[in-house]
Amino acid sequence: MGNAVEQLALVKARIAAAERQADREASAASLVAVSKTFDTETIRPVIKAGQRVFGENRVQEAQGKWPALKVEFPDIELHLIGPLQSNKAKEAVALFDVIETVDREKIAAELAKEMARQGRALRLYVQVNTGSEPQKAGIDPKDAVAFVKRCREAHGLAIEGLMCIPPAEENPGPHFALLEKLAREASVGKLSMGMSGDYELAIAFGATSVRVGSAIFGSR
Repeated sequence: MGNAVEQLALVKARIAAAERQADREASAASLVAVSKTFDTETIRPVIKAGQRVFGENRVQEAQGKWPALKVEFPDIELHLIGPLQSNKAKEAVALFDVIETVDREKIAAELAKEMARQGRALRLYVQVNTGSEPQKAGIDPKDAVAFVKRCREAHGLAIEGLMCIPPAEENPGPHFALLEKLAREASVGKLSMGMSGDYELAIAFGATSVRVGSAIFGSR
């Protein structure tokens, strides 16, 4: 477990260096530690080392470990970074603090309904499929700005940012640049982009949060 703690410190140091290199303020980019597939005993030392923001891909998996951890560490902030099915909206709203994968009308409507029902105001991001990959979740870039507007006006959702996962085999730089451009056009201030292999580049393109898993916890 000590290795994950050491890797966490290394990732944080590299984030700080990337911020300086890009002439950005210290702590301009927050770290979302991606804990999917790792158990409570692997995650706890990382929490004890000071990390408070975590990302999970699946609602059901997160339900198995995070409720108890959030009681133990009440200041945890939990992000859903995987696709959300509409039939899991109730559980997602109850457990997560941030949902980064709003990408279609039905999900927007379900989240609005559940947040009103539960009295919870989650922070929300729209996921953009910057590579227009048919197998990947996310709204097409050409529809992203209009979709953010619909989320706000039709569903009363406060969309605070955009998120993307560039195609694995492509240079991520143009995808990060596209997301930053769309964020400006949609008047959103947050950019969730960059993972273990490219988070320093994402910071150079303006990421306000990076999602890092394997560089901290090891390969899955």
